[in-house]
Amino acid sequence: MVRQSIAQIGGRKEDRLASLAMRRAALLPTLGIVACGVRQAGIAPAPQPATVVAAPLRIDLVYPAPTDVVQATDSTFLFGSLGRGDAILTVNGTSVAVEADGAWIAWVPLPDDTVADIPIVAAAAADTQQLVAHLRLAPRFHPPDSAAVWIDTASFAPAGTMLWPAGAGIRLRVRAAPGASLRLLTSSGAVIPFVPDTLPDEPSWGIRAFGVDTTAYRRAPRADWYLGWLPAEALDRSAMLEAALGADTARATWPLALSVLDPARPPVVVLDDDTARTGKTDSLTVGKAVPGGTYQWFFPTGTTAAVSGRLNGEVRLALSRTSAAWVNAADVHPLAPGTPPPGGVVGSVRLRAESGWVTLRVPLPARLPYRVEEGDRSLTLRIYGGASDVNWMQYGGTDPLVTRMSYRQESVDELTITLELSRRVWGYRSRFDGRDLLLDVRRPPFIDPRHPLRGRTVILDPGHPPLGATGPTRLSEPVAVLAVAQKAKQLLEQAGATVLLTRSDATPVDLYPRTQFAERHGADVLVSIHANALPDGVNPFVNNGTSVYYFQPRSADLARALDRALVGQLGVQDLGMGRGDYALVRPTWMPAALTEGLFIMLPDQERLLRSEAGQGRYARAVAEGIEAFLRERARDP
Repeated sequence: MVRQSIAQIGGRKEDRLASLAMRRAALLPTLGIVACGVRQAGIAPAPQPATVVAAPLRIDLVYPAPTDVVQATDSTFLFGSLGRGDAILTVNGTSVAVEADGAWIAWVPLPDDTVADIPIVAAAAADTQQLVAHLRLAPRFHPPDSAAVWIDTASFAPAGTMLWPAGAGIRLRVRAAPGASLRLLTSSGAVIPFVPDTLPDEPSWGIRAFGVDTTAYRRAPRADWYLGWLPAEALDRSAMLEAALGADTARATWPLALSVLDPARPPVVVLDDDTARTGKTDSLTVGKAVPGGTYQWFFPTGTTAAVSGRLNGEVRLALSRTSAAWVNAADVHPLAPGTPPPGGVVGSVRLRAESGWVTLRVPLPARLPYRVEEGDRSLTLRIYGGASDVNWMQYGGTDPLVTRMSYRQESVDELTITLELSRRVWGYRSRFDGRDLLLDVRRPPFIDPRHPLRGRTVILDPGHPPLGATGPTRLSEPVAVLAVAQKAKQLLEQAGATVLLTRSDATPVDLYPRTQFAERHGADVLVSIHANALPDGVNPFVNNGTSVYYFQPRSADLARALDRALVGQLGVQDLGMGRGDYALVRPTWMPAALTEGLFIMLPDQERLLRSEAGQGRYARAVAEGIEAFLRERARDP
């Protein structure tokens, strides 16, 4: 409810933190960082109740800004500050709690329109101020009142420019009047019927990603969506969709230009994400299972593949006869016409032991697409377009890290080579060397179980800039997390770790240089520190708390340890750990995790992030989580 302060949900946060501190001091075992003198006097005392700010009254609406377009349908949040903490506030006629520093957040209903005027009234002493927030809302389709049958011309999918193999089918989806009969008429005379899509409507991506209230998932089926199946044939944007209902008919041209690809003569391309030769890219082209989807493959520069389709700005690569990946068209560069699709025989492989890793060398007939698949104590190299002639698998000595190698021809043109390891995976990296594919398997570091941080290299990444979230009193996420990272650095160094930050000031740093920095310095662990915010339409009074994200399987234990430590130190709701497609958790050379300790958009959590005590708690949780992860890994045989 908007009437209730977030700090009041489940009790005042300061009281919960103080109670938690006493329980932890009594029950938890002593951590290594205590032995190293980091904690000194135990857990820091809970913050004292904030002093009420009594500055001049001023309504400062931070979000939404005048240029923002709110991507929500029924409700959304507004937040900002009043300059003083003793003010009385109403938003859209409903009383809203004001924090001691003047910060506030409200949850308001939205009209079915493209604009919403939300009145904000604040009063303190003899002063009253008013503001009307003019919210710009994402437009929604409204069926015409006067028509019995209609077609939503903004709902055509797919639309634009498409290349597709002859003989393959294309799923069509469109929104039209309920109960109508739909068919697509092509220039060749083909008639494509449509059937109703009877499944429930899908909730927004924000609710799927961040909503903890599952009632938001339960949607009623809609009667105005239809599906069709189009066998690939050349279209020139002249195909006509016809919807009939009774005696009424509506027609609209399907906005799709479709070219047909001959599967027997596919174009062959090479991948390169840095044709300008700036040297500022990661020399990887990401592959996705669906256009615009999450990252599944990471193809190094020079990888060759055959094209099996295209949709607007994305190209589909035929990795093998049964596997395909979508990549950005900007990274795809055609080879000379007549170039054969890549493929051929993969020969015998060899291991070579180095001081910090073991290298597997695989001879390839060309720079074939591949994928590294990680198990708990294994790495599998899946080579697309390869046929096995792996007669010899040479271990090159008796190095104990790789206990066994094996290979398997999974299909006619997919080969897997598996390395079974004596210890859990710590990290790996892969690259081309001429035609050979090299896979470096990193040796896990030696960890002293009594002093797990001693001698370890930890990279802390204060998230952003560029970008970053902003709190109700305009605290910037990059400023807050830099302060947290600096405090965590001190704690970890006191416990014996070597700690480096990816940035030490407000200068913007791109994502790839941060992960490159961690690998260049041989990081044992990488942790990116952030403060959270929600997408439009997700209720912040329910969906807030601590969360930690990882991407590679080996990093799940690190994420879990950090999450437990953050919840213990900060006392907020546990949203849990999750696998998330974030750049800072995708490196393969070391375990990596991204923390979202507090929600900077929430007044009480922003105030905690602004305070020395709150920053210290966040920092201590980061240090405790890293230490707990290393101590657990020290128990490995």
